[in-house]
Amino acid sequence: MSHGDKGPVKVGIVSLGCPKNTVDSEVMLGHLGEAGATLIGNPDEADVVIINTCGFIDAAREESVDTILAAVRRKEEGLCKRVVVTGCMVQRYGEELRREIPEIDAFVDLDGLGGIARAAGMDADAANNKAATPLPAAPRGLHPATYLYDAATPRTLSGPSFSTYLKIAEGCDNTCSFCAIPRFRGAFRSRPLDDILREARNLAAAGTVELNLIAQDSTAYGGDLGLKEGPTRLVEALAGIQELRWIRLFYVYPNKIDDSLLRTMGERSNIAAYIDIPLQHAARKVLARMRRGGSASGHLRLLERIRRFIPGVAIRSTVIVGFPGETETDFQELLAFIREARFDHLGAFTYSHEDHTTAAALEDDVPAQLKEDRRGLVMAEQETIAAARNEERVGSRLTVLCEGICPETEYLLQGRLEGQAPEVDGRVLIQEGIAAAGEFVQVEITEAHPFDLVGRVV
Repeated sequence: MSHGDKGPVKVGIVSLGCPKNTVDSEVMLGHLGEAGATLIGNPDEADVVIINTCGFIDAAREESVDTILAAVRRKEEGLCKRVVVTGCMVQRYGEELRREIPEIDAFVDLDGLGGIARAAGMDADAANNKAATPLPAAPRGLHPATYLYDAATPRTLSGPSFSTYLKIAEGCDNTCSFCAIPRFRGAFRSRPLDDILREARNLAAAGTVELNLIAQDSTAYGGDLGLKEGPTRLVEALAGIQELRWIRLFYVYPNKIDDSLLRTMGERSNIAAYIDIPLQHAARKVLARMRRGGSASGHLRLLERIRRFIPGVAIRSTVIVGFPGETETDFQELLAFIREARFDHLGAFTYSHEDHTTAAALEDDVPAQLKEDRRGLVMAEQETIAAARNEERVGSRLTVLCEGICPETEYLLQGRLEGQAPEVDGRVLIQEGIAAAGEFVQVEITEAHPFDLVGRVV
């Protein structure tokens, strides 16, 4: 579809937040491509700028608003024609965004991804007269989404084809007191198994060798469909796709991991020996206030069980420090747990009150500076653990998925081990040897750093 007589509309998307948002952006890119848009990798060169926002925590919302304001300024300077805002912030704060930033041309919530081409002004009326296309209805207040894409939905990958995210479900039924995701992403809803397999086969045929399975809670997969042992059945079925070398499972809820899933992960060579299990804390009292349940001793038993079933498994987790009521004793218990757990990868976040959560009714009684200090202590502890783990790898030969040229240099390649997930974990810098992006190579590790490794192709 042409934009008047000036050729195809050039559209760029800024995708913020988590991989689930990335998939939503790729669905929008698919719809835009079908409508005839020219998709631009650099949004600064686009006629229409789409910002897919993250509304999870304060820092993410600030980044989203700053990105919107920067796009609005570009429009005022005549550098782009239209600004469209989509995603979680529209679902959660759409009315406020329209009121505070009236320069935004259109909004698309989580249920409206299929209407992105119209929001971008890509219809016959808009091509000749922007004013002829009314804005979508004013954003509603907070409401849960119900949409879930399927294998027939157009989708254009925004990253390399060899490593792809696949969303197996949407929404969440857990009631964690710090999290508002169920209020705007909606109730948990699984994609049918055959639909996931269809998309996975399509991706494998297009060159995907690493498939990253994502959901708000992957261990809940299939329950709403009446599927017994849904996660196990899912990974078993995907493991039958020969082209997929690493099938990686993200966002595993600790109290839903059964032995059948762990056994399957340990037995199937193309299911990555990697598990992402956000534990959030270790002190029983804090976990109870988080509505998570569990304890340090229970977590350690779970980690031991995972390691018993999956030899050489890499375990990633996340924790929140400064949750309301977290005492120094609670925090020291968390630190002691981290020392004993010896995670391969760990992220730490400072707590902040979130609208529409039950924790917002608690007193936010840990001072901001103390939260930052505690986060720093957690990450220093993890850096020591990660550095020691990496030192043990020096001299070994490991399989690495090459990702291409390291963006910080012009001469080093970079890649990842099976135990390093894209974007969130460390990487392997390759100083010697040649490998193509998407190729698996054997690399001898020659240097270790706290989060990255250095090696040469052998």
